[in-house]
Amino acid sequence: MTEPQPRVVVEMHGIEKRFGAVRALQDVDLILHDREILAVVGDNAAGKSTLMKVLSGAYHPDGGRIVFEGRDVAFHGPADARAMGIEMVYQDLALCDNMDVAQNIWLGTWPRRGLFIDRPRMDREARSVLDRLRLTQLPVRVSVATLSGGQRQSVALARALARDPKVLILDEPTASLSAAASMEVLDLIRQLRDHGVACLYITHRLQEIFEISDRIRVLKRGRNAGVRTSSETDEEEVLGLIIGSGGVVACSGWRRGLLGCGCADGVWRRDR
Repeated sequence: MTEPQPRVVVEMHGIEKRFGAVRALQDVDLILHDREILAVVGDNAAGKSTLMKVLSGAYHPDGGRIVFEGRDVAFHGPADARAMGIEMVYQDLALCDNMDVAQNIWLGTWPRRGLFIDRPRMDREARSVLDRLRLTQLPVRVSVATLSGGQRQSVALARALARDPKVLILDEPTASLSAAASMEVLDLIRQLRDHGVACLYITHRLQEIFEISDRIRVLKRGRNAGVRTSSETDEEEVLGLIIGSGGVVACSGWRRGLLGCGCADGVWRRDR
């Protein structure tokens, strides 16, 4: 008996994006399935963040189609994408350090009782979201300014989950975190997938890609370079897609130690 095919949540076909004379995206495609973590990778200026900003409504594409849950959609801004159930957690997290955890989770949508903010309800509902992510030890009244990098990332993920997203875009969520904090964040992302959220994961860390992703979409200079099932490929093949036929790529953006290139000049070569 054949297994049922996973449901397609997002389709992007022939996406084009220009900034003046620069073609940032050229005929790019992407498919995201339900309960999937799709890694989006590529060298610097490959178009990863630009493509995700198109999907999140921050950029309007100059060509192509976006299909969400089977119907063509057009976003005029992030609010339109959010209304559809698409959330993006940016690398800077966009947290307010002068507010506490609960206030940040419900930022912009604080529950009210008449004209006044319903603080007990805010705390109660924030606690519920944190508990769903197994963040039982994180207080709702502690100031975000006092939190570690991993805890801050956890608050950003909790804020996204509070909006009941169908699709969550994560832009370099572990870029500034320690190895231990990164592992905690990866576990939270797996939990989000288990809650039914389809995730798009932008990262330079190939080791993380193979730990967390189901499939890998590779971009190169704003174009499609390939898509692979994570369990059926390896770092060498993915790096080959990223680098292309040139054979040389600056590895500073690829977290040199995680690639194991062992080079002294910051250049990864295919014959190493």
